[in-house]
Amino acid sequence: MERCKWAKDDLMIIYHDNEWGIPVHDDQKLFEMLILEGAQAGLSWSTILKRRQTYRKAFSNFNPLKISKYTQKDVDRLLKDGGIIRNRLKIQSTINNAKQFLAIQKEFGSFDTYIWGFVNNKPIKNNHRKLSDIPPSTPLSDRISKDLKRRGFNFVGSTICYAFMQAVGITNDHTANCFRYKK
Repeated sequence: MERCKWAKDDLMIIYHDNEWGIPVHDDQKLFEMLILEGAQAGLSWSTILKRRQTYRKAFSNFNPLKISKYTQKDVDRLLKDGGIIRNRLKIQSTINNAKQFLAIQKEFGSFDTYIWGFVNNKPIKNNHRKLSDIPPSTPLSDRISKDLKRRGFNFVGSTICYAFMQAVGITNDHTANCFRYKK
C-alpha cells in the first residue's frame, strides 16, 4: 500500500492514514488544528504530534471558551510545562486566537461556516505526483491568512494556513499514488 512519502514513522503513518486531509467540520477540532499548526512554526510536525496529548491536557482539550479566559497565571503554568513548546509568544497567541475564534463563531454561527466558506464547502482536490510538487502556500492560503490576521489572529501566516488547510481536508494534497488520494 502506497502512502505519501512524509508519513515515515508509526505516529506519522497513523496521523496520515486516519486524519490528514479528511474534511473536518467540528469547530473544536478545527481550533485544535489551527493552534497546533501555529505551534509547529519553525519545528517539525512530528515534534508537535508527539506532544499532542500533552497539548490537549495543557490547553483544556482545545476548548476555545476556556482558553479565552486564561490569565497570566495560566501563561506561567504553561511556560513550565515541558510537554508543550514553551514559547511565550505561541502560548499568548493561543489565548488570543481563542478569543478571535469565538468572535468568528459569533459572527458566522460557527468557525466551520467561516473557514469552509473560502472554498464554497467543497474540498480542493489537487493532483500532485510527488511531495516536491506541493507548494508551501497558495493564493487561497494567502487570502485566509490575510483575513485571519485582519481579525486579530497570530501565528497564521500563509504557510501555516496552508498546512491547516491540508490537515483539515480543505485541500486534498495526498500525492496521486497514495491510497488516501481517492478517498
